[in-house]
Amino acid sequence: MKLLGIGSRIDHPEYGKGVVTNVSAQHYWVTFLENGLETIDIDSEFEVIEGVADEVDTVSFFDVERSLVSILQKWSDTTEKVAIADKWRGGKLVLEPGDDLASKEIPIDTFFHKIVMVRDRIRVMEQKINSSKNLDDQEKVDLQQYITRIYGSLTTFNVLFKNKSDQFIGERSK
Repeated sequence: MKLLGIGSRIDHPEYGKGVVTNVSAQHYWVTFLENGLETIDIDSEFEVIEGVADEVDTVSFFDVERSLVSILQKWSDTTEKVAIADKWRGGKLVLEPGDDLASKEIPIDTFFHKIVMVRDRIRVMEQKINSSKNLDDQEKVDLQQYITRIYGSLTTFNVLFKNKSDQFIGERSK
């Protein structure tokens, strides 16, 4: 079944001829010549006299989901999905002490996840600083410089990231 747009003309067996004046996910609002405004189910039986496409003022689930994800990324401290470089997948990080103590092994995926969480929390802190009403502009600039230096200190871990766009970026020389 094709969704009709606003302005489509139909012939309904009960209400007669009419024009679609609004559309929702489940109903058409139709102004009928003889019966006035009626709301009918989208899957009702009727004949389409003239269908108008692309005039429907509805939002797709994809658009809603994309907007929600964008809002959550901007205002929460939830981590986004960041891919680890393929060569590290399933690997392990081995920490060996200088003396005769036992070494410690950590799955590299676990270590990578913690690095991503640190990065995301720094980003949230950066957003909170930039939107703070209690800091003046100079204080924001000073704190931003510290954050940039923190990112620079973490660039060692960029080798773990699959995508360059996910990596840490510190100060760049000019």
